[in-house]
Amino acid sequence: MAITVPVFDTETLAGIRRGIEKESLRVSPSGVLSSKCHPARLGSALTHPSITTDFSESQLELITQTHSSVEDCISELTQIHKTVYENIEDELLWCSSMPCDLPSEEAIPIGIYGVSNIGRAKHVYRRGLSHRYGRRMQMISGIHYNFSIPENAWQILQKDVYSGTSIEELRNHFYFSLIRNFQREAWLLLYLFGGSPAVCKTYTEKKAHRLKNFKSGDMYLPEATSLRMGPLGYQSDVQSSIAVSYNTLNSYTRSLQAALTEPYPPYAYIGIKNGDNYNQLSTSLLQIENEFYSTIRPKRRIKPSERPLHALHNRGVEYVEIRAIDLDPYSELGISEDTIRFIDIFLLHCLLSDSPSDSPKELVDIHHNQHVVAEYGRDPNTKIFRGDNLQTIKQWGTEIIEKCFPIATALDSANQTDKYSAALEIANQIIGNPEYSISARVLKDIFNDHDQSFKNFTLHNSKKHKEKFKKLGYPSNIVSKDKRVAQKSFFRQRELEVESKTDFESYRKSYIDQTSSLEKSLKNMD
Repeated sequence: MAITVPVFDTETLAGIRRGIEKESLRVSPSGVLSSKCHPARLGSALTHPSITTDFSESQLELITQTHSSVEDCISELTQIHKTVYENIEDELLWCSSMPCDLPSEEAIPIGIYGVSNIGRAKHVYRRGLSHRYGRRMQMISGIHYNFSIPENAWQILQKDVYSGTSIEELRNHFYFSLIRNFQREAWLLLYLFGGSPAVCKTYTEKKAHRLKNFKSGDMYLPEATSLRMGPLGYQSDVQSSIAVSYNTLNSYTRSLQAALTEPYPPYAYIGIKNGDNYNQLSTSLLQIENEFYSTIRPKRRIKPSERPLHALHNRGVEYVEIRAIDLDPYSELGISEDTIRFIDIFLLHCLLSDSPSDSPKELVDIHHNQHVVAEYGRDPNTKIFRGDNLQTIKQWGTEIIEKCFPIATALDSANQTDKYSAALEIANQIIGNPEYSISARVLKDIFNDHDQSFKNFTLHNSKKHKEKFKKLGYPSNIVSKDKRVAQKSFFRQRELEVESKTDFESYRKSYIDQTSSLEKSLKNMD
């Protein structure tokens, strides 16, 4: 089908939806990783709609609904934080992406979700992650940003421009166009909003690195933006063998399907079980789709016990999930309003720009660029690949920002504000002045105000954030509402446990074997 870049009307621009998932470690007032279970007063980590855990019992994940208003999204995230702070006693939320001083691998608690089959599967999956990558890496936290175009936009495009094309085809095409462009230019988000140029000394144990030492023993790179997104961060050398194509939904599905079905010898050696105890869900390169490390994912809401890849294959892309955003240690929410608005602008830029097909060589260059910007992004001499050429970050970044100004203006007009243009201007200033970036500010503060200690810096800001939320108050009507939601989540968890009639091994096999039916479906399309 012949597809041109769409032009969205005001209603569509005002209806863009975003939702935020924020991960944070629970720590003691002295900055020690919490050894306590997920607080019961926060409800069930398995079924609570807004508050769960990520890898560890000590790692909270706060989830908003999707909102067409930035202000409403911020308001909900604020309320979730208030609920958390009121129910974690004297503990704090660690405000940096890179973790606090960590105990031994074995002492890091893995998330527990009850005795239902789905709850056990979530725990076993995390146990598999611990065997494959180590627990310390899993303690890195960040922001996941969910973004979607309102459904009526695709209907309008179909009616007015692409009458011979299904809505699902249109959605898939444009979301994968967005994904390809995002991957090409996501390094800009690391440069602008990377907030992890330093790490606690315990994180680097038994890891090869080029970090420099603070006098405290903590470590950093002087021009780094986001160690989280670099070689020391949430990365997997093993997964680099997965040749994922983002050109079409089918090419993406085929790429991942192979990684989900083919046994990987080192993981086969670990085995599914050790006696009666499960080590992992499968012996393939990926246990499940969510194990694949990517800066962006096409997503579709799933039905109970449905594989995410099945949902995508059967019903197409519904939204995209951005995974390249560090926690902002200066924001009590982990992300500022200006950053949210810039991400909206940037994602629209990715969607509305021409998006050539990717190639294996380009994907290698994209990976290279990410790591270079993560470790050396604020060095003005740093150059990254742009096609067959090398270009400075300032040159390419300036060009991207200039292309974004009309989009910011359109979003301002659609939302009757001037905040999008203001957010873009802030980003424009950082392009020419890397000392204004979050990562530069972090290092400056560590050196000047916190005795060269990443731990002291993060602990100081974490305490400030908690104090700010405590001052906001916790009205009795909200207390009652939070208690009802928590109680309802435990009730739902118990329902799932009663409903789990099948033994876990049968459940596991049935879930994993879904990939076989997908493989057959893909072969039938050949």
